[in-house]
Amino acid sequence: MSLTYTLVVNGPAYGTQAARSAYLFAEALIAEQHKLEAVFFYQDGVNNASALLVPANDEFDITQAWLNLAEQHDVKLETCVAAALRRGIISDDESKLHGLDNVNLAKGFSQVGLGSLSMRLLTADRVVQF
Repeated sequence: MSLTYTLVVNGPAYGTQAARSAYLFAEALIAEQHKLEAVFFYQDGVNNASALLVPANDEFDITQAWLNLAEQHDVKLETCVAAALRRGIISDDESKLHGLDNVNLAKGFSQVGLGSLSMRLLTADRVVQF
């Protein structure tokens, strides 16, 4: 039986295993023919969406991995806009809204409110938090 999943990532891109564990779990879900509808990045997890992360050549690029997964499997990558703004992750829309000169949200990620997560909690068969 195939289930629909939403993942919630609270851990930063680097410094803990939370984001990498979430990514590996996402790959496993897809390999088992489950549907991963979205990954919601919250709290320090919004750092996964920074276009300014540059890991060393021999390190895993978690941001690019999320983008590849999303593109290949039609997964939405959503960041909590409030958590992102507090941590300096800025989309084009938010940059204009707040009169800022810079944007650093990686293309392929979107910024949404907690209402989006609430709807996913209601519609997914399973929600797993990392």
